[in-house]
Amino acid sequence: MTGTALCIKTAGAWIYRVFLLTGGLQVDLAFVPADEFRALSPAFRLVSGTAKEASQFPSPTAADIIGMAWLHAAHARTCIARGKLWQAEYMISGVRDHALTLACLRLGFSGAHGRGFDSLPQGVTAQFDDALVQSLTEQELLRAFGVAVRGLIGEIQLEDRLLAERLRETLMELIG
Repeated sequence: MTGTALCIKTAGAWIYRVFLLTGGLQVDLAFVPADEFRALSPAFRLVSGTAKEASQFPSPTAADIIGMAWLHAAHARTCIARGKLWQAEYMISGVRDHALTLACLRLGFSGAHGRGFDSLPQGVTAQFDDALVQSLTEQELLRAFGVAVRGLIGEIQLEDRLLAERLRETLMELIG
């Protein structure tokens, strides 16, 4: 089996090497000095050997997720107005993804990297179906943005009614 080295990345003392093998198999290798070996995520499971005590991995709070969604919404509107269509699409996707992450948090699923999105009830995800951008036109971006923001407001409402009331007017102004 032959392969291609895709990337080498460092993060602190860690060195990561990713290989893409024929047939789409991916092999990820990480190297670190023994005195730095420890869990870097809650999903870490030690198979053999010893690891340093893992530090706590605080999950994002609903407020953290809402704050990031708000930031993406504000940037999405600015990008659309400035004709930065690809960046606008990215920001609209961020609004949608943060709203779905908020739903995951509310329902007890992992929101990290979208892992719990497919576990969400169809009634939750359906409200975001039309938040997928279909083309890079201002009209289409505004349409998808409106759907994403309305879904976000709904999720904030389920998390914190008072906060949703405070943010609703400003978020609705963003979508016009």
